[in-house]
Amino acid sequence: MAKKSLVTGITGQDGSYLAELLLEKGCQVYGLIRRSSNEPTDRIQHLLDKIQLLDGDLTDQSSLDQAIQTSQPDEVYNLAAQSFVPTSWNQPVLTADVTGLGVVRLLESLRKYKPNAKFYQASSSEMFGKVKETPQKETTPFHPRSPYGVAKVYAHYITINYRESYDLFACSGICFNHESPRRGLEFVTRKITHTAAQIKLGKAKELSLGNLEAARDWGFAGDYVQAMWLMLQQEKPEDYVIATGKAHTVREVVEIAFDEIGLPWKKYVKNDKKLYRPAEVDYLLGDSTKAQQKLHWKPETSFEKLIRMMVKHDLKIVQQETTYPLPALKE
Repeated sequence: MAKKSLVTGITGQDGSYLAELLLEKGCQVYGLIRRSSNEPTDRIQHLLDKIQLLDGDLTDQSSLDQAIQTSQPDEVYNLAAQSFVPTSWNQPVLTADVTGLGVVRLLESLRKYKPNAKFYQASSSEMFGKVKETPQKETTPFHPRSPYGVAKVYAHYITINYRESYDLFACSGICFNHESPRRGLEFVTRKITHTAAQIKLGKAKELSLGNLEAARDWGFAGDYVQAMWLMLQQEKPEDYVIATGKAHTVREVVEIAFDEIGLPWKKYVKNDKKLYRPAEVDYLLGDSTKAQQKLHWKPETSFEKLIRMMVKHDLKIVQQETTYPLPALKE
């Protein structure tokens, strides 16, 4: 009998790649989706006849209870969150409710209605914040520097607490930044590649950015969902750092993107102090040794290939004036 998998956040970047992977693995896929007037399904449009969508919201306990009872999942992947860091300063309470308390609600539903299901929590490198050591690994202390990071720390520890308190198979993937052509336009990598494409095609004149020297460990989302799946195939639940082990600055993203379109970046990129974070996270670099050894996982897509892939994608969609065409999982 096919495994049943429930994915929250299925309409997002990671959710769409994970849904593709789960279908490849022969799973019956359910996706939790909020009912609203503008909920986008563009990223999963090609999957709608292969998956089943359920109404639900991480802020509403009864809808989560209903989703678990209806789907009776063998695996639950919680990818839903208020996930844009700058927004978390403007909406800290909402971020705490969705990104933090939403995980408790989901775990409570599992505890009550499907305690034998395996649970994956999408933790974040933003939990490390003002880093205590470099590179960061599973044992590195957390020092979050945003309401989003704080909410993710709570979600991470409550997942551990339910694992230890109720013997649930509950684990977290501490994923460092991962991008793709399906990344939201509000995130810096996609902002860069999309605006570069607009500049190339005469639809924009400049690109405004904040801290060009902020460094992140950037990987490809299609690679990272493989690690998520592998975590739930293990005999016992453990937490893992998922990262490439290589850090790059925002400036490097800009240099590769503008090299791909054949234009000098310094002519078009403007520094805007208003785009700096109130509390910056300057340098994130992950150590995924544990995942490589225990899960036999490693990233397949290089940083340069990733950025060039995103620019090529954005050149096509700016030309077509459409949003989110859906490339294959492996590109």
